[in-house]
Amino acid sequence: MEFSESYMVWIPDPEEVWKSAELLKDYKPGDKVLQLRLEDGKDLEYCLDPKTKELPPLRNPDILVGENDLTALSYLHEPAVLHNLKVRFIDSKLIYTYCGIVLVAINPYEQLPIYGEDIINAYSGQNMGDMDPHIFAVAEEAYKQMARDERNQSIIVSGESGAGKTVSAKYAMRYFATVSGSASEANVEEKVLASNPIMESIGNAKTTRNDNSSRFGKYIEIGFDKRYRIIGANMRTYLLEKSRVVFQAEEERNYHIFYQLCASAALPEFKTLRLGNANSFHYTRQGGSPVIDGVDDAKEMVNTRHACTLLGISDSYQMGIFYILAGILHLGNVEFAPRDSDSCAVPHDPLTIFCDLMGVEYEEMAHWLCHRKLVTATETYIKPISRLHAINARDALAKHIYANLFNWIVDHVNKALHSTVKQHSFIGVLDIYGFETFEINSFEQFCINYANEKLQQQFNMHVFKLEQEEYMKEQIPWTLIDFYDNQPCINLIEAKMGVLDLLDEECKMPKGSDDTWAQKLYNTHLNKCTLFEKPRLSNKAFIIKHFADKVEYQCEGFLEKNKDTVYEEQIKVLKSSKFKLLPELFQDEEKVISPTSATSSGRVLLSRTPVKPAKAKPGQTSKEHKKTVGHQFRNSLHLLMETLNATTPHYVRCIKPNDFKFPFTFDEKRAVQQLRACGVLETIRISAAGFPSRWTYQEFFSRYRVLMKQKDVLSDRKQTCKNVLEKLILDKDKYQFGKTKIFFRAGQVAYLEKIRADKLRAACIRIQKTIRGWLMRKKYMRMRKAAITIQRYVRGHQARCYAKFLRRTRAAIIIQKFQRMYVVRKRYQCMRDATIALQALLRGYLVRNKYQMMLREHKSIIIQKHVRGWLARVHYHRTLKAIIYLQCCYRRMMAKRELKKLKIEARSVERYKKLHIGLENKIMQLQRKIDEQNKEYKSLLEKMNNLENTYSTETEKLRSDVERLRMSEEEAKNATNRVLSLQEEIAKLRKELQQTQTEKKTIEEWADKYKHETEQLVSELKEQNTLLKTEKDELNRRIHDQAKEITVEETKQLELDLNDERLRYQNLLNEFSRLEERYDDLKDEMNLMPGHKRTDSTHSSNESEYTFSSEITEAEDLPLRMEVIEKKAPLDMSLFLKLQKRVTELEQEKQSLQDELDRKEEQALRAKAKYESLKRQELESENKKLKNELNELQKALTETRSPEVTAPGAPAYRVLLDQLTSVSEELEVRKEEVLILRSQLVSQKEAIQPKVNTSQEVHWGSKVTLCNWQSPQDYHMLNEDGELWLVYEGLKQANRLLESQLQSQKKSHENELESLRGEIQSLKEENNRQQQLLAQNLQLPPEARIEASLQHEITRLTNENLDLMEQLEKQDKTVRKLKKQLKVFAKKIGELEVGQMENISPGQIIDEPIRPVNIPRKEKDFQGMLEYKKEDEQKLVKNLILDLKPRGVAVNLIPGLPAYILFMCVRHADYLNDDQKVRSLLTSTINGIKKVLKKRGDDFETVSFWLSNTCRFLHCLKQYSGEEGFMKHNTPRQNEHCLTNFDLAEYRQVLSDLAIQIYQQLVRVLENILQPMIVSGMLEHETIQGVSGVKPTGLRKRTSSIADEGTYTLDSIIRQLNSFHSVMCQHGMDPELIKQVVKQMFYIIGAVTLNNLLLRKDMCSWSKGMQIRYNVSQLEEWLRDKNLMNSGAKETLEPLIQAAQLLQVKKKTDEDAEAICSMCSALTTAQIVKVLNLYTPVNEFEERVLVSFIRTIQLRLRDRKDSPQLLMDAKHIFPVTFPFNPSSLALETIQIPASLGLGFISRV
Repeated sequence: MEFSESYMVWIPDPEEVWKSAELLKDYKPGDKVLQLRLEDGKDLEYCLDPKTKELPPLRNPDILVGENDLTALSYLHEPAVLHNLKVRFIDSKLIYTYCGIVLVAINPYEQLPIYGEDIINAYSGQNMGDMDPHIFAVAEEAYKQMARDERNQSIIVSGESGAGKTVSAKYAMRYFATVSGSASEANVEEKVLASNPIMESIGNAKTTRNDNSSRFGKYIEIGFDKRYRIIGANMRTYLLEKSRVVFQAEEERNYHIFYQLCASAALPEFKTLRLGNANSFHYTRQGGSPVIDGVDDAKEMVNTRHACTLLGISDSYQMGIFYILAGILHLGNVEFAPRDSDSCAVPHDPLTIFCDLMGVEYEEMAHWLCHRKLVTATETYIKPISRLHAINARDALAKHIYANLFNWIVDHVNKALHSTVKQHSFIGVLDIYGFETFEINSFEQFCINYANEKLQQQFNMHVFKLEQEEYMKEQIPWTLIDFYDNQPCINLIEAKMGVLDLLDEECKMPKGSDDTWAQKLYNTHLNKCTLFEKPRLSNKAFIIKHFADKVEYQCEGFLEKNKDTVYEEQIKVLKSSKFKLLPELFQDEEKVISPTSATSSGRVLLSRTPVKPAKAKPGQTSKEHKKTVGHQFRNSLHLLMETLNATTPHYVRCIKPNDFKFPFTFDEKRAVQQLRACGVLETIRISAAGFPSRWTYQEFFSRYRVLMKQKDVLSDRKQTCKNVLEKLILDKDKYQFGKTKIFFRAGQVAYLEKIRADKLRAACIRIQKTIRGWLMRKKYMRMRKAAITIQRYVRGHQARCYAKFLRRTRAAIIIQKFQRMYVVRKRYQCMRDATIALQALLRGYLVRNKYQMMLREHKSIIIQKHVRGWLARVHYHRTLKAIIYLQCCYRRMMAKRELKKLKIEARSVERYKKLHIGLENKIMQLQRKIDEQNKEYKSLLEKMNNLENTYSTETEKLRSDVERLRMSEEEAKNATNRVLSLQEEIAKLRKELQQTQTEKKTIEEWADKYKHETEQLVSELKEQNTLLKTEKDELNRRIHDQAKEITVEETKQLELDLNDERLRYQNLLNEFSRLEERYDDLKDEMNLMPGHKRTDSTHSSNESEYTFSSEITEAEDLPLRMEVIEKKAPLDMSLFLKLQKRVTELEQEKQSLQDELDRKEEQALRAKAKYESLKRQELESENKKLKNELNELQKALTETRSPEVTAPGAPAYRVLLDQLTSVSEELEVRKEEVLILRSQLVSQKEAIQPKVNTSQEVHWGSKVTLCNWQSPQDYHMLNEDGELWLVYEGLKQANRLLESQLQSQKKSHENELESLRGEIQSLKEENNRQQQLLAQNLQLPPEARIEASLQHEITRLTNENLDLMEQLEKQDKTVRKLKKQLKVFAKKIGELEVGQMENISPGQIIDEPIRPVNIPRKEKDFQGMLEYKKEDEQKLVKNLILDLKPRGVAVNLIPGLPAYILFMCVRHADYLNDDQKVRSLLTSTINGIKKVLKKRGDDFETVSFWLSNTCRFLHCLKQYSGEEGFMKHNTPRQNEHCLTNFDLAEYRQVLSDLAIQIYQQLVRVLENILQPMIVSGMLEHETIQGVSGVKPTGLRKRTSSIADEGTYTLDSIIRQLNSFHSVMCQHGMDPELIKQVVKQMFYIIGAVTLNNLLLRKDMCSWSKGMQIRYNVSQLEEWLRDKNLMNSGAKETLEPLIQAAQLLQVKKKTDEDAEAICSMCSALTTAQIVKVLNLYTPVNEFEERVLVSFIRTIQLRLRDRKDSPQLLMDAKHIFPVTFPFNPSSLALETIQIPASLGLGFISRV
């Protein structure tokens, strides 16, 4: 062992016990000082012991710190053990650690979530080395070894008070109770656990170290039967501390039961005990601390009483116990008044209460409390005693009563836990005190340490034995390991002339005292035994060197405590008690060989009657009764050691981390004391003395493969390891090669780890060097490339700049040229523009002047022109006026002259002659004109006559008009009157109008004002509205988004609720199936038991287990109904018999009436059919007639196509009108007949197949021709508008439709009205009857009233049953009627076909040539049904279900064939309308499937096969049920195969439940198959070789409890998954169901893997996280290959994926903590913290997670609401659904293979 620089060592420290330091300088032999540096940075010179020159112990590498097993540490010594325990306890919050075969348990003083049922299930069946240390692992190891080795086991729990011994023992018993269960219905495991509250109440008390300290030791034997189920238990107790009954130290309490009694004193049943507050009794107030924080004594009392009841202690015995306990409290209050120095007296009150409670005489008890009896050889004396002796006697009596009561309760608990079944094996749990040393040690500590010496010896021998077995097993040369043997110390105590022997001898001496006994000890052992010493300053003490420490015992009180004297007279007084319980406590005292014994101030032994020591000789009873406490304790201890030696022990050492009960606070000093005392360090020393570090060859190869060269690796792992070790470790004594393991001396593993770390460090340096060189080269190449690129770009930039300069120079020249040109041009332009402007101004001036002159000339000319024109016109007008005047004067003169001439001519005769010349001619012309006028007059006269006639007609018309006018005049008069009244009203209205107008004006003014205000308000509101609209849009958008989120959340919540309900229902089904199996097992056991061959009352359960909703005959249904009535109310049997007789008579009458009604219905149907045929013939002839008439009309119209034809009055027009009137008349006549016939034809069309359609076409062809064959052109020829026939046909159709609807509505209305009237009438009758009954009942007395109401209820139920029967009869009638109609329609179809053949003319038949016809033989058309006989049903079930081999069916036949065959049989039974056959077949099928699954329920193929077939059978029942939702997926042919008579919906539910049970059984089967593979394949096996090196393990190797079974890998799991998937596919399982099975399998894999990860510290590392992620990716790849990614299986692995990611992410900064919190959404807070606590570096390059980082994670996750449960529920089964999956397979095509042996079935 080298002490080189940078090595870590441990140095002693007075405060921390050991401190860590680093060597600053190499140690060389001969150095007296070590140069060290402490962890706080201080330098220190450590001086070596000059005598021993012992170097300080070396510290283990950090990678080994925190191991599960202390023996895995390379350096095994005290500081290493202490540091490892501290790191695990403080940093990782792990309270359990292995130390070889010992489990070290440190009390956390805090409730931890590591004892739930999920943790128990996780440890159940696991090997001890595979899981993290736990009390459950020890319990599982004991349980497994009991079953494997057929050997009893013991779990020895020891430790100081307050270290958690009782809790550890309690959890061990809980584990056995949970894992094994009880073999009977008595729930023995509950009773075993119920014994804890009782024993804690009477045997536990508060001490300064523990609030619930066990003040006795106990050994509980839990018995098991051959199937390793709990059948009972037995308890032995040791060293009850009786002195606590009468005395308690400061801050301590008496036993809990006393305080529970005082807290419950107010209960009515406790009033007689006359109890009060605990402070009112001497025995409960001495400690001054009557209350424990957080403990409700009254509630604990309820628990204690409940436990007593559960264990069979009756209420009377419980009250007896409470009376005795209350009596002890009152006895403590008895005080003694001194009379003189040697006598005393007793006050009256407290003793009276004591005597009343105990049932003894007051005088006797008072006398014997103050006196004692002395018996000599000749005489008997009664002597008074002093007050001090009386008080001691009182306390001794109280202790003795309590000890006997304790013993009695223990006996009754054992009786309750005793089993009548023979015990096959047991596991004992020993909860016993640890090594104790105080400032003052007395007899109690001596006994305790003596017991610990014996247990330590047994422990050392067992450890030594295991070491020896290990060496021999591995064939390593055996070298004697020197270990501490404490047999000399035990001999010093128990051998002849030992301490106990001398103590017993001194007790027998008349004048023996503690001083004389001490002198005898000094004389016998001082200077003769190295383990015995005498204190320097005391002659009343002695020192014994125990295995743990030296202990100084004070001799004072040893003799008195060893004698334990109680006055016999006081016991006799108690035996004479009138209460039954008190004498029972003392009646067997003389017979007990090892009675309950105690000391007056210490713990006492409680031995039980069942304890069997060596046989006692006859006549020795009285002597045995006087045995001392030491002798009894030695005997009981020997018995205990014999029991332990006969079992395989398992050790639990409980450590108390601090004396202040602070949670997770570690006091190194106290821990070291306990580690030394409990034997843990001795185990380490024994292990370190030999070869403590042990590796299998494979583990060594995996860990140290990095130290080997490629040429060193051979196919033989063992030889490879040998070759490497010979090179690495030169000293061959440092290791040994066994058969399967390599053994190393202490420190060698640390040396190998250092070499490995150096090699890895060198490899890392090389890798870093290479990578850094590669990185630098990459950086240089990037820089060089960048420089070249920069140069290229710079040169390009310069060239572009030069080119730009040249371009700019050229551009500048050009700009100058153009600029100069521009300046010159600008100057020229200015000069030119100025010149032109001057020219323009000058020329303009000249032109304007010229223009002004021309303008003046032009205007002067115009003025001259207008003046001259005016002058000319004036002259012209004067001249014209003068001329006209002259003409007028001349013409007037000439007119006057002509007038004179005319006057002269008129006066002459000649004038008249001239005038009358030609007058006769004129007269002749006038005569002619008169004749012509006469003629015209005559014609006009005729016209006048005609006009007179017309006038007369017109007059008549006018007269009628006048009459009308008169009438209208009268009406007008009336209207005038009305007008007057209306005018008055108008006047009134005008006034009102004026008022209204004035009001209107005011309103309008107000309205204008309001409008103005409103407009302002509207404008404001519009602005607000726009704002609100924007806000509304925003809110709508948010609401929409939130609604989406809420909808998603609600959908998820509804899905979760649905899954929960489905899961709850399926769990109930699972529980039902379990109870059913248990019932079958019990029934089989009862059948096997002789003398109990009785008929099972539930024999018919198989037949009536499933209800069937189909047509049930009245004769079958009536007894069932009557049974229901019997259950509901007590029936009057006479009434019942009368009703039954009446029902049978009614049935007979009903049957006869039914037959007669059937005959009548057949006759009526025949008559109706004949009537319908006649009607059809008549209408056909009428249609032919109409057709002929229409053809004639068409011919007439087509022959003469002239406009006059269609004119009114034309022959064709008249013919058409005549036909129209006749048709309208005929329409009225035939309307009703047509409607009736139409409705009948419609009903026939629905019922009859397409053949009827052809007949309808034949019969109605003429009518169709009449209605539809008329072309639009022909319509135009009928009349002017051409639409008469169209209107006629439309009216006919509308009338038919309306009349049919009216008739149907009328009928339905009448029916509904009739039914309502009937209901009203029945309700009236019922109301009257109820009123009469109520009136009668009110007059009756109460008893008769109840009887009458019951009778009324019976009659009501009877009437209801009869009504239901009538309804059933009506349904039967309806069915029969429909069947008969179907038969009639079938006959009609036949007749119609014959009629069609008859309608063919003979000529047609003759014209066709007659040829010979070849008639082929038609193959039989199968209907997809299978027929079997009733007696072949059992044979069918046997061949198709019970004896069927799934493998042959799956490979050779179509999937689901048994389901199809069974359904085809059900179809045939349905076709026959045989409900008994359907019910029997379905029930037999279900029972057969259950039976085959019970027989071969652990075979995956069988379970998968029947799950697939059950689902297919269920789908067939749905597919062919006739329900629309299922029929829409069928083909027309499949719809023809639907069930016709029975509704099997209830059987579908039963089959669905059966499928759920089969699915759950399938999950259990695949879980049992996968369970052994998961941990090995997913966690332990290195899928990626070399990623994770195995760390050194301790004594607890994997597979320590079972032999090697081969290592499972991930490939094994994938192969198994492939096997499962292929089997399910072969069996034709629904794809959706396969997805659910795969999801369940993946959940099991993920849950089991994660649970093991959370319970295994060695698996929580970075490399293991990488392995897990790779394994999960392989599983995902399998899902992709099988196209199952949408099955939800990947999501079930999410917790495992996140746990693996958590192992790999950085865990240092706050950002890392935030990333972890957001990443691990599928993990609970407890799981995240647990993984971080368990994280363990495998290599030195990994870093541990700091406690502060874990605290940060906890703070960030404190608001997360998730389950506090640590482990996932690996037994959870997702609720299964069976989506409808119709089959496309046609039933008629299914062939039954001969291999099934179903020849008795025929296809139909």
